[in-house]
Formats: sequence, structure tokens, C-alpha cells
Amino acid sequence: MRRRCRLLAALTGCLLAAVATAGEPCRIAFDMGSSGIRAGESGRSEIMRSNIDYLAPLAAGRGLAETLPSTIAALRDLPNKGGFGPDCARLGGGFSAWRMAAQEDRQQLAVDLEAIRKTSGVAVLVIPQRQEGAYGYQGAHKLLGERLTTSHILDIGGGSLQIAGERHSFGALFGQKLWHHELCKALRNATQLPCELQPMSPVEVDSARDLLRSRLRDIARDLPQGATMTAISRPVTRGVAPAVASLFNRPGSLSEISPTLLRATLETYAGLSLDDMVERLGGERSHAAYLVSDLLLVEGLMQATGSHDLQIAEIDLTNLPGLLADDRGYRWAEKHDCYLRRLRSIGVGAYSSDPATCPAGQKPSPH
Repeated sequence: MRRRCRLLAALTGCLLAAVATAGEPCRIAFDMGSSGIRAGESGRSEIMRSNIDYLAPLAAGRGLAETLPSTIAALRDLPNKGGFGPDCARLGGGFSAWRMAAQEDRQQLAVDLEAIRKTSGVAVLVIPQRQEGAYGYQGAHKLLGERLTTSHILDIGGGSLQIAGERHSFGALFGQKLWHHELCKALRNATQLPCELQPMSPVEVDSARDLLRSRLRDIARDLPQGATMTAISRPVTRGVAPAVASLFNRPGSLSEISPTLLRATLETYAGLSLDDMVERLGGERSHAAYLVSDLLLVEGLMQATGSHDLQIAEIDLTNLPGLLADDRGYRWAEKHDCYLRRLRSIGVGAYSSDPATCPAGQKPSPH
């Protein structure tokens, strides 16, 4: 009798869950960043991942052509591996690397996106920086809840960075690797990533600060002065924050960093050789090579926003919640040919135009 009750309870629970989600659209989204693809389905917490380096060929001037086979394979395989619904609507959001590709040659990018859709069934849109900021704040607020006490989050990726708030955001194609690459060219005439920036003289540190100020001058236009920030990504939570804690003998992870401690940490480690720094801090040499450029970047961002202290809270933030809730994006997926025409014409701004103004008649691509 008890066994029957348990079976009935389980069946009732499944039926209730089905009723609860019956009104929600079945959607699959692909978060396509600078280092790979993450896939998720509406109503499920599982995230499937595929590592693809999009920045290297772009930085070398080769475009995205060589990444298309692995991209198409991931768009096909990740939903199957995750057991996602085969008939769900599918949308790919291309972020920093795809915006770079649009800047370089949007005509060729449109050709590449059409090929991706025809071979994988996934319509990929190039998402504007401001829209990515909205996704980021939405996702961070959902994950952090009451722990998010600042007006903005700071998310430093490989190809782009976001200072995202509920109403105002700043974004730039200027993430960890691209900033490091720029310093390598400016200070060491090197193009290989990562390069050895250290040891850096005080004059070189000041030159790097000047270069960064010129790159971040639009922050004052886009953000209110005194915006407060919570850093949520690994360049800060697993690089900058542990380095500050180690220098000032503060065990455990820091919950905040002051400008004074950050400046002292930067000037200490910049003067060391990379070997000496690795010996003091441990970790992999290839990761440690980015620390000084990360310290410079965080210092510059705090100065540009007028922040007094930087809060620290690592989370696994993706653009998937924002993409899955993006009705405009899924409308564009149904009119992808029209989107590609606008991408060729006006570039990344095509996303922000209205799909309803497209000619009727295009049918969604089969999955």
C-alpha cells in the first residue's frame, strides 16, 4: 500500500510540474563568448559547455572561418548531450568575439552566420554590448539576491568587460586577454599571448595607466559618477583578490578591495620578474602572466567610476537566463534572413531594430 502511495505521489508531482511549465515556451539558448559555447534550456539548470578559442584567429586577422566546424558541431551536439527537447526553439547569442568579427567584416560574418544556421538549425545573432550588460545584471541579481549590495556588477571576460547595472551599463571589447595583448604590443612589441610584461619600471606602469585611461574615457558618459561595483569573474576573484590578500597577509578570500591596497599590490608585483611572482604566489605561469595587466585594469576601472571599494563575489554567470527570456531574440530567429540583411547593412545594431518591420513569409529553420 505504501509503495502504491509513493508511486501515486511521484506521478502527481510529475503531472503538477508539467502543468506548471505548460504555459512556458520551450527554448534552447547558446551563449557564444570569446572562449566557447554554453547551452541551456528553459526550465532546467543544467549547462552544457564546449571550449572554442575564438579570439586567437580574430587577433591574427584570420576571421572566424576556422572555428565554424567546431561551432556547428557544438550547436548540434550540446543539446543532445544535455537531453534537451528536440523541438524547442533555438537561439544563439554571439558576444565579444562575434562583435569583433562584425567590426572587421560584417559581410563575411553574415555569410558565416547563414552557413551556421543552414547546417546546425541555430540562428545566431550578434548581441550589442548594452544588451549583454542587461543580461549580466539580470543574471547576477538572480544568483546573488540580497548579497548584491552595489549598483553595478563588474564582469571581466577574455574579450570584453561589462559594468552592468539595472539602468546604466558600460561595455567594451576590452577584456582580460585583449587588454593584455594591447600592453604586450605597446610595451614589449610582442604579439604572442600571454607575453612577459614583468618586470615593469615605474615609468612603464604610468604609461600603461595613461593608455588605459584613454580606453576607458567613455565610462563617465555611460555611468553615473560613484557607481559601486561587485566583481564576479575569475580574473578578480581568483587572480587580483588572492594577490592582494597574500601581500597583506590576509588569509582566506577577500570580500572587498580598497584602492589603496590595490595600488600597493600593483606596484609591488609589477616590479618583480614573472618567475619571482610565481614563486611567491604559486599557480600556473601562463595564468600568472595576466596578473599585472589585470591589476592595472581593475585599478583603472575603479578610478574611472569613482568607486571607493570593490566588492568581491564569484558566481558562475552566463548570458543564458537573459537569452532564454529574450522574446525579441527569438522573433529574430524566426526571421533570420531579414536579420542577416540588416546585419550586412547596419552591423551590430541590427538586433535593436524591430523584427515586425521585416517582410512576412520566412519560415523558421528546422532543427
